[in-house]
Amino acid sequence: MQVQDIMARDAKFCRLNNNLAAAAAIMWANDCGGLPVLDGGGKVVGMITDRDICIASGTRNRIPSEIQVSEVTSQKIYTCAPEDDIHAALKTMQKQKVRRLPVVSKDGKLRGILCLNDVALNARQSDSLSYEDTIETLQAICGHRTLHRVQAA
Repeated sequence: MQVQDIMARDAKFCRLNNNLAAAAAIMWANDCGGLPVLDGGGKVVGMITDRDICIASGTRNRIPSEIQVSEVTSQKIYTCAPEDDIHAALKTMQKQKVRRLPVVSKDGKLRGILCLNDVALNARQSDSLSYEDTIETLQAICGHRTLHRVQAA
């Protein structure tokens, strides 16, 4: 199974020059918890989540409409391609502890988004995407980072 078989093709996005209020409005209207961030040329340059918006709003003495997406966007971007094997994408999600991967073309343009929700809704007991694949990915993502640091010490 390839990523393109289950990805959302009509991925919503925001731009670096949007403010957090606008990004939150896009998320609210489209029932999503994260957005790829695009530059002026349509290339994916980051991700922003509802958690990013909440933390930025709560830790700065400014209202969301005064904070630019560019100030909050995660600089580390993990992506996959439409033709990637779904298991390779799941490994990226597990290793990087992310619930969403922008799906990009070779030139970095947004083609869709792969969300953990898509994975769960498409899992089958004995298909190329199993329940076990889904649970393994969820467990890897949900592990608390600070707990891992303490256990490793």
